[in-house]
Amino acid sequence: MPRWLVFALFVALPLAAAAQTSDVRAGTGGLQLDALDRSADACTDFFQFACGGWIAANPIPPERSRWGRFNELQDRNYEILRKVLEAAAAGGDPASKKIGDYYASCMDEPAINAKGIAPLQPLLSKIDAATSSADLAGLVAELHTMQVGVLFRFGSSADFKDASVQLGIAGQGGMGLPERDYYLRSDDKSVDIRKRYVEHIGKMLALAGGGADSAAAAVQVMAIETALAKGALDITSRRDPNNMYHKQAAEDLRAITPHFDWPRYFTGIGAPPIYALNVTEPEFFKAVDQLIASTPIDQLKTYLRWWAIHASAPELPAAFVDENFNFFGKTLTGATELLPRWKRCVQYTDGDLGESLGQAFVKQAFGPSAKADTLKMVHEIEAALEKDITTLPWMTDATRREAVTKLHAVADKIGYPDTWRDYGALEIRRGDALGNSERANAFEFKRQLNRIGKPTDKSEWAMTAPTVNAYYSPLQNNINFPAGILQPPFYRPGGDAAVNYGASGAVIGHELTHGFDDQGRKFDARGNLKEWWTEADAKAFTDRAQCFVDEYSGFTAIDELKLNGKLTLGENTADNGGLRLALMAYLAGAAAGATTIDGFTPEQRFFIGFGQIWCESNRPESKRLLAQIDPHSPGRYRVNGVVSNMPEFQKAFQCKADAPMVRQTQCRVW
Repeated sequence: MPRWLVFALFVALPLAAAAQTSDVRAGTGGLQLDALDRSADACTDFFQFACGGWIAANPIPPERSRWGRFNELQDRNYEILRKVLEAAAAGGDPASKKIGDYYASCMDEPAINAKGIAPLQPLLSKIDAATSSADLAGLVAELHTMQVGVLFRFGSSADFKDASVQLGIAGQGGMGLPERDYYLRSDDKSVDIRKRYVEHIGKMLALAGGGADSAAAAVQVMAIETALAKGALDITSRRDPNNMYHKQAAEDLRAITPHFDWPRYFTGIGAPPIYALNVTEPEFFKAVDQLIASTPIDQLKTYLRWWAIHASAPELPAAFVDENFNFFGKTLTGATELLPRWKRCVQYTDGDLGESLGQAFVKQAFGPSAKADTLKMVHEIEAALEKDITTLPWMTDATRREAVTKLHAVADKIGYPDTWRDYGALEIRRGDALGNSERANAFEFKRQLNRIGKPTDKSEWAMTAPTVNAYYSPLQNNINFPAGILQPPFYRPGGDAAVNYGASGAVIGHELTHGFDDQGRKFDARGNLKEWWTEADAKAFTDRAQCFVDEYSGFTAIDELKLNGKLTLGENTADNGGLRLALMAYLAGAAAGATTIDGFTPEQRFFIGFGQIWCESNRPESKRLLAQIDPHSPGRYRVNGVVSNMPEFQKAFQCKADAPMVRQTQCRVW
C-alpha cells in the first residue's frame, strides 16, 4: 500500500543493484581514503573531492540506472538476506517456512515459464466477462484487493485533522507512467517516451493473447490514462498537505462520481463501514466519473486487462519480465541488463513478508549496542535542535514554545519494530509464485482496511528492517531508522565520532528537520494538520525557504533540465538543517579531545563523512527521470548545495571568500 505521508531520505527506482563491492581503503579514523579525489579542490567542488575516487572505482553496473552508497549497502544487505532465504528454502525450520517457500517459488523460473499465462487467466476471464459499466466497481474492487492500482488508490491513513484515528483515504492513480506530466508535456523526449509506452502496452497485451488488435488496444489504454492525467494534481502541488485533505461523507463522494458504484466497491474490498473519508483530489474523481460515463465498456475492460498484466509481470514468464524491463528499465532509467533473478526474489520476499525476513536480518546485522549508540546520537541531535529553536532570532516566543513542544513529542524508532507482524493468516504455497504475490498483496490490503475507524498504531513501521533508508512521519510525529541503513558507511560501531556524526548524524538530523520543513511544520505535536505558527513567523519561514528554492532551481539536472526547487524544497531544507544539527551535536560533546587523523581535522572528517554517503553516478535517463519525480536533489547537489551554505565548512577547509563552495548569499532556516 502507498505511504500517504512519509518523508524518506532516499527514493529508489524500481530496479535493484547488481552485486558490486567497492575496494576502498578505510583510514584509521574511518574515512574511506581511496574514495577521495585529492586532485580536486574541496573548496571548488567538494562532492568531487569527497567522492571522485569512489566514482572512478565504481562504474554503474549494467543492471542499474544509478549506483551510489545506498545501493552498495543495500546489495550487502541482500547478500545477507539471500543466505537466509536459501537456508529457509532448503527447509528444516518451521519458523522460516513461509519465507523459504515464497523465495523458492519465485526462483523456480522453469515452472513459471511452463505455466505461461494460466495463473493470471482467471482474473483476465473475469474482466472479459463484464458486460456494462455497472460491472466496473466489482472488478476495480477485486483488482485493488490485489493492489493493482487501476483508476484510483484506496487505503487507510491517519485523519490529517485528528491523527489519533484512522480514516479511509482515496487518491489519484491508474497511470502507468511515473508522473502526471509525462502525459502532458510536449517536448520531444516526452513525446518519444509516450510513443514507446504505447508500444510497450501493445506488446504486453499481445503476449497475453491480445492478437492483432493489441496495438489499437494500447492506443485506447493511453487515451484513458491521459484522461486521468488531465484530471490529476501535479506533483509539486501535492506536496502541500492542505491540497491533499478533503474530508467528506461517503455520500459526497458518490455525488461527484455518480457513475461508479461505491457501495459495491466497498463491499467488494471488504471494507468496514465507511461514513467519511479523505478524498485527496476531488477534481480527479470528477475526471474518473466523466471517463467512466464516456468510455465504452470494451475499452475500459482493455484498460483493466492491461493493468492486471502490468502489475503481474514480475511473476509471469520470462517474455513478460523482459518486455517489462525493456520499457521501465531500459527506456525510463537507462539500465541495460535485467537484475539477477535472486535479487529480484529477495526484493519481492522483503516486500511481501518483510517483517518475517527482517527478524533474521536483525539477528545477523544489528546488535543491541548499535541500537543504543544510535539512540544516544538521536538524543544529542534532538538537544541540538532544541537549542537551535530557542535561539533563532527570527522566531517569536509563541511559535517557539509550540515548536519545542512538538520536538519533545517526537518518538524515536530505531532498527526494527518492538512487535513483529504476524503473517499467520497469509497462505504461501510452494510453486505458486503469482498466487503468493496476489495473496500477500490481499493480506496487506486487508490489514490496512481493518485499521479504518480504529486508533492509529504509532508502533507500525512503513519500511522493513533491512531497508537502506529512513523516514519521518508527520501524522505520527516520529522518526524511523531501519537497521539496514545503520551500517557502514553510514554508521560504524566504535568508529570515529566525527565520521559517524557527519554520516549517520546527518541522516538523523535530516529526518528530525522534516518535522519543521515546509510540509512537516504544518502538523502539530500530535500529528494534526494545524496552523500553530504566527502569521509573522510563517512569513519569516517562507522567506528563508525561498532562498533554497532559488538556489536549487539554479542547478542543472541534465542538458536543459533544471532541478525543481519547489519540488525538492522539503528535502533540501532537511539536508541543510540536518547537517547543521549533526555538527552542533558533535561539537557539543563527542568532539572533546578529538585530534587530526589521516591528515584531516575533526571538522574536516565530519564533512567528508557526510559527503561520502552521497557518492553516486547516474545514467542520463535516470537523471532526467529523477529530476521530474524525485523530491530529493542529486547527490552532487545534496553535498555541494549544503556545504556552500555553511560558514563552518568554509572555516574547516580554509576556503577563500570567493570560492565556489562559499555562497555569497547563504541559505538557512534551521
